[in-house]
Amino acid sequence: MRIRPLYVLPLALVLAAPAFAAQDIDKVNGSITVEPGQTAGNLETVNGSIRIGANARTGKAETVNGSITVAENVEAGGLETVNGSIRVAGNGKLSSNLETVNGGVFVDRGGDVHGDIETVNGAIGLVDTDLSGGITTVNGDLTVGVNSHVKGGIRYTKPNQSWFSFNKRDPKVIIGPNAVVDGPLVFERKVELYVHNSAKIGPVTGATAMRFDGATPPGQ
Repeated sequence: MRIRPLYVLPLALVLAAPAFAAQDIDKVNGSITVEPGQTAGNLETVNGSIRIGANARTGKAETVNGSITVAENVEAGGLETVNGSIRVAGNGKLSSNLETVNGGVFVDRGGDVHGDIETVNGAIGLVDTDLSGGITTVNGDLTVGVNSHVKGGIRYTKPNQSWFSFNKRDPKVIIGPNAVVDGPLVFERKVELYVHNSAKIGPVTGATAMRFDGATPPGQ
C-alpha cells in the first residue's frame, strides 16, 4: 500500500480554498484613508481625498474633487482624479493608468507604472520611474527625471482657446540624465524641450530639442 505524506492533504485544501476578497471602500462625501500595511479593494469617493499608507495593497483609487497620495512600497491599481494631484512615493507599483484633469502627477524613485499618465493642467514629474505606457498632456511642465524610462512616447495636444487664456507660458519639457523615452515625442503646441546629453529619445515632431549637461538645464 502506498503511503501519502501527511502534508499533501492540508496543502491541497489550501490551494483549493477561495482567495480572500479585499473589501471595497465607496463614499460620496468624505476622504478615504488606507492605513499602513492594510489590504483593501477599490477605493472610490466623489468629494474627498484618498491616502494610501506605506506597504498597503489596494485596487484602483478614484475621486472627483480631491488629491490622491500614496506612501512608500504600495501596490495599487490605477489612480484617477479630476480636480486634484496624484503623488506616489518611493517604490510604488501601479497596475494601470494615472489620470487627472486639474492637478499634477509625481512618481518618486523606484516607481513602476503599468499604464499611461494623462493630465490636462498640471506638472508631471518622474524620478527613476519605469512607465510602460506613454504621457499625454496639454498644459504644464514635464520632467522625465534621472534614470526614468517612458516606453510609450510623449504627446502634448493642442489646447483650445480657453486653455490658452488659462496658461500663456509655454511648458518646459525636460528629459533628464540617463532617461529614456521610447517612441515619438509629438508636440501640437509650442514647448521648450531640453534633453540631457546622456538621455535617449525617439523622433521629435513640433519642437527642437536643446541638449544640455549637468543636473539641470540652463536657467533652471
